[in-house]
Amino acid sequence: MATGQSSYTLLFRRHAHPFSAWSRLLSAPLLLVPLWNRRWGLYVPIGVWFAVNPVMTPPARDVSSFATRAILGEESWTRDPTSEPLTLALSSLASASLVGAMVASHQHRKTAAVAGTGVFMALTLCQWKLWADRFTRGTGRSTT
Repeated sequence: MATGQSSYTLLFRRHAHPFSAWSRLLSAPLLLVPLWNRRWGLYVPIGVWFAVNPVMTPPARDVSSFATRAILGEESWTRDPTSEPLTLALSSLASASLVGAMVASHQHRKTAAVAGTGVFMALTLCQWKLWADRFTRGTGRSTT
């Protein structure tokens, strides 16, 4: 990523690295494990992972990755989330589905837990698409 793009915070530029973005999304099911197993201490390493993940990679070098554009678009969106009601609605639905999956996990309802997690991840990818589009509109380019 060019140094001239300093409008993006270092945290978001690091989290926009494709490895960071994708690994964080794919780690979402980990949130259900302590609930299913009733081993609350498992939240410690999971919490550390989610805290370290956005800063463990170098800043994204370019914007050719869909994940990079999505995360940089997310940063822009967080400054004014009401500017795009659809994204705000998707965010709310994704959060609700993850909470539902977590409750189902605690109740040992495997199908509901898996389905809720799948819905969360699908809705998150829909958000990513909207955020990537926002980034593209804001910069006038979609790759490199």
